[in-house]
Amino acid sequence: MTPLAVFSQINLKVLDEDGNAVGQAKVTYNNQEYQTDNKGFIKIPLGTEVTSLSVEKEDFKSFTKQIPLTPKTQNLNVLFIPVTKVNEIKEVVFQKKIKPKSNDLSSVEISPREAQIVASLSGGVEGLIKTLPQFNSNTELSSQYMVRGGNYDENLIYINDIEIYRPFLIRNSLQEGMSIINPDMVGSLNVSAGGFEARYGDKMSSVLNIYYRQPRELELSGEASLIGGRLTLGGTTKDKKLSALVSGRYRNTNLVLNTLNEDTDFNPQYMDFQSYINYDFNDKLKLSFLGYFSKNDYEMIPKQKEVEFGSLFQPIRLTVGYNGKEDDQYKNMMGTLSLNYKPTKQWNLGVDAFAYQNREREYYSIASGYMLQAFNPETGDPEATYDAGGQIDHARNDLKVRTMGAQARARFSPNVNTDFEVGVKVEKEKLQDNTNEWQLVDSLGYSTPRDFVLPGNLDASALKLKYHMAGVNDIDATRLSAYAQYSQKFNWGDNKVFVNAGVRVQNWSFNKETLVSPRAQFAIKPNWDMDMLFKLTGGVYYQAPFYKEIKDLSGDFNPNIKAQRSYQIILSNDYEFRIGTAKDSKPFKLTTEAYYKKFDNLIPYYLDNVRIRYSGKNNAEGYAYGLDTRLFGEFVPGVDSWISASYARVYENIENKGYIPRPTDQRFRFSLFYQDYMPKFPSMRVNLTLTYASGLPSGTPVTFDSNGQPDYTAAYTFQKTLPAYKRVDIGLSKVFIDQKDNKVTGGFWGNFRELTLGVQIFNAFNINNTVANQWVNDVNSTAYYPVPVRLTGRFFNVKLEFKL
Repeated sequence: MTPLAVFSQINLKVLDEDGNAVGQAKVTYNNQEYQTDNKGFIKIPLGTEVTSLSVEKEDFKSFTKQIPLTPKTQNLNVLFIPVTKVNEIKEVVFQKKIKPKSNDLSSVEISPREAQIVASLSGGVEGLIKTLPQFNSNTELSSQYMVRGGNYDENLIYINDIEIYRPFLIRNSLQEGMSIINPDMVGSLNVSAGGFEARYGDKMSSVLNIYYRQPRELELSGEASLIGGRLTLGGTTKDKKLSALVSGRYRNTNLVLNTLNEDTDFNPQYMDFQSYINYDFNDKLKLSFLGYFSKNDYEMIPKQKEVEFGSLFQPIRLTVGYNGKEDDQYKNMMGTLSLNYKPTKQWNLGVDAFAYQNREREYYSIASGYMLQAFNPETGDPEATYDAGGQIDHARNDLKVRTMGAQARARFSPNVNTDFEVGVKVEKEKLQDNTNEWQLVDSLGYSTPRDFVLPGNLDASALKLKYHMAGVNDIDATRLSAYAQYSQKFNWGDNKVFVNAGVRVQNWSFNKETLVSPRAQFAIKPNWDMDMLFKLTGGVYYQAPFYKEIKDLSGDFNPNIKAQRSYQIILSNDYEFRIGTAKDSKPFKLTTEAYYKKFDNLIPYYLDNVRIRYSGKNNAEGYAYGLDTRLFGEFVPGVDSWISASYARVYENIENKGYIPRPTDQRFRFSLFYQDYMPKFPSMRVNLTLTYASGLPSGTPVTFDSNGQPDYTAAYTFQKTLPAYKRVDIGLSKVFIDQKDNKVTGGFWGNFRELTLGVQIFNAFNINNTVANQWVNDVNSTAYYPVPVRLTGRFFNVKLEFKL
């Protein structure tokens, strides 16, 4: 709705007691002097410190006001009183409803409050992000997302300037648990879908940048629902030097998973604990600590599943019986100690020390017998049996990841229009991986198995496996990175211009590769009657390899793997306008972005549910292009809503076999986030999220040639597209207590600041969405049948929220 932070300003208008403009008044702010025009008006760039603004003119009493530090555009009307009058000077301040903005031109600001209230199974922050046009996901159970043709591994997440890791062994969205981001602790967040600054790390798609908030008084808030709860405590000392915010969460999605069309016992339990502690030694020196611990347990005992698919003329039923179970566990721990020193207004120095540990265990042994039949859709009776057989899926995978390091940043701002920033980071990484995973299919199997000899077997035909991954890997590596960037705001005639240019360098000792990533941003705000902003961003972006990229399909780490590379250019336009009469007009903002990406050194991968398996070779190239648009505004007075739409394509060429869609080729996507309330009963509120996304490509699983190497022929032969993803989630709430609007004093209820009871309707229209295909082979005809893997059905959740 507003210009970016780099263009935030004070709109000052000076009037006398009769409402006439006072021109040529002297205005002093941020050690600079200005003068009002003949209309008594002046626009002043917003400073970076709490500074006094003063207005002076002969025969008038001077005026002084402290301008807040918050980066908000402020409309300030000053009533200038002649010195002959004895009345006290009066002032009226209008603060436009503006969210804090990042200086990164490519970023979009998200309201933490909206992230808390949105009806989403995957989590508040990510659930809201998925309604933006650039972001795509075809499963509601996962907090992960794909951005402009990229996959789940290509997204950066920062909390308080520290990069965060997600679990690595997650195979499907049922296992994932809670996102590390606690919406109740978020103070500000912004997200970029590409073209981001050099200070962010080396990944090809997006950045989610989050800062946790500092409480200013004693507070206690919580939530309880059918799928979990949270409790958050915050407080500060009387001198405001020490503040602490701690929060614990618990989640169990068993009731939601029971809406799946299968007979399975689920026991998924997820919990985490986070703390954010700050101590201000003085105005210049601050110390903070961020701690995180999470434990996710996922147990599944499948019993039976029946899936009907095919067409009206050829309906097919797959019936599967199971024996065995899956038992997975994921533990994450993180600690960060940060010291910030600001010796002068111009300098800002920061040092962070961090440690991260991730321990994951994926154990399952599941035997299954299946029958593939044609049936009569009217009676349900089977008419023909295409295939029958069985298989065994087995895994004993263990992973331990430890990362320790430190980073230092320095920022020099000689004035409000200029910034220099540099940073350096060193990380020590230790990966311990033990993989043993295989699948055995009987002689009537889903696909032709390949020969494999288990260690100790003498007979090569003793066991035939569809695939087998086995490896013991233990590496210690050091990653060094540094960046430097320069930002400048200036006037070009009557137009406002912003430029950011920087370069990033990284070296990883494991593959001995050095990456150099130049990046740039340019924006111009013409002095037009229409409020428009044009932006051009881009550069060279790498996908720095880590655990997933270096692991090939045999289970070994490849020390010769190189970083994937993306050349990006993004052209965008922001148009701000108002709709309605002059008295009742509503503000809106239309954002349009067109982009093009060129890839090389790509590592082909297979996408199965949310699991990504890389081939372990840089043997592909590709490109992506698209158009994104979002209309943002107050469709209902006082609350923000938006409509998003995008068209995007992404292609790859593997070993010069020709261009085909990548597994994340999203094509068309439409989404809506809408908020409303009853005018006569504003305590009755509703929020709605709607998503329509074209189906993703779904080729056959990994296949191998006679030499045990990945066979890419199947990716070109079996091109199947999943059905479109369609979903509507609705949140209804009744606010019983809100001390901001209606005071409640005395008694037990007077202790509450807020009390809200809500009902969430997930998948309101009970649409059977498909997250992936399970490929079944009819050995008689050698035909492959894509059996859909369904997602959750309709679910009603009741939620109680309070704040003391």
